[in-house]
Amino acid sequence: MTRPDVFHRSQYANDLAEQLLHPTPLFQNVRSGVFLSGIRRVGKTTFLRQDLIPALEARGAIVVYIDLWADRLKSPAALVHDAVRDTLRQLATPGSSLLQRFKGLNLGAAGFSFGFQIDSVGAPGGTTLAQAFSELVAKAKSDVVLIVDEVQQTLSSDDGYGLLHALKAARDAVNSRPGAPGHFLFLGTGSHKSLVTDMATRRSQPFTGAVSAAYEVLGMDFVRWQLDRIAAASASTRLPDIEIAWEGFQSMGNRPEELFKALVQLQSMSLPPDEAFPVICATLASAAADVELHALEEFGDLGKAIFRRIASGSEQGVTGLFSADALADYGKQTGVEVEPTQVQSVADKMIAANLITRPGHGVYMVADPFVRNVWLQQERLTLPIQGGPPSSPA
Repeated sequence: MTRPDVFHRSQYANDLAEQLLHPTPLFQNVRSGVFLSGIRRVGKTTFLRQDLIPALEARGAIVVYIDLWADRLKSPAALVHDAVRDTLRQLATPGSSLLQRFKGLNLGAAGFSFGFQIDSVGAPGGTTLAQAFSELVAKAKSDVVLIVDEVQQTLSSDDGYGLLHALKAARDAVNSRPGAPGHFLFLGTGSHKSLVTDMATRRSQPFTGAVSAAYEVLGMDFVRWQLDRIAAASASTRLPDIEIAWEGFQSMGNRPEELFKALVQLQSMSLPPDEAFPVICATLASAAADVELHALEEFGDLGKAIFRRIASGSEQGVTGLFSADALADYGKQTGVEVEPTQVQSVADKMIAANLITRPGHGVYMVADPFVRNVWLQQERLTLPIQGGPPSSPA
């Protein structure tokens, strides 16, 4: 059931669900795993909960969803095991809400009987995830999709890394079985673009070879929906033109919360909406970016010089971060000689802080395009000050 207070992205959800459950021959590698990355606060979790999970379930898939930021006191492995056990209990309980959602899809209302103790899943010496998912697929005769939101949290501990290996073992156990009635599909999403991408591309990672993709941010149809919704509630509400609102939304990084804040602030402005709204958006964008850019301070002058080189380069990324020309430029900006090892160390720390990302070997880019755009705007404003007053013509 769709919620009127939520902007539903049915087409995107249906397309992604189809790609996951019924891949064409050219896209069979989705069964190796899919890692979806996108910056924070652009609606990923809402999309997963409100659109993608219903789309998957409508096609008969059993979905287990875990948000690794839901409880920071619990380890990623504990959260995943809890979610898996909860799903299994619901499937074993006659008349449960989960079974009701699959009414008519031959899962039955009486519940499943498993050949293992549900509480033993994930316990030392107990049922492994591979065993649990193998039996679940066999009993349900359908696909099982495990969605782990903020999946990069698994990389912060040996416990999380062990979990990834256990999930890979589950994937291999189910998907390599001849004649299996379904597949085990793993979807990891996260806001740390570099780490999430690395999980699918680096050879040291359990899910190397999986599909890495970018989350599609909200578009103009969302902005139009928000304006129409507000206008329908009150005809006296001050609203900008759709084109002005769309430009403002983009300037704030396509973040729905920022759009709503801007529309609220617009109500107290005396200027005409189309004049006031861009100013409000620019102010909110600058404030939000400043929070992100504040992290640059801890990396000192070298970090700022590296960030400047990356941010001022191509939007698709820059190379040559360790070239002689780059080292000379860093030295000029910092006032000291800079070695490649120093650059590597700072760059790695900036990646860990989610300031920059490494989409390919030797290629670096700013992790959040919105932050980059605001930084470039601020840089243009400060260049005349940094360079001093222009010289008089001879």
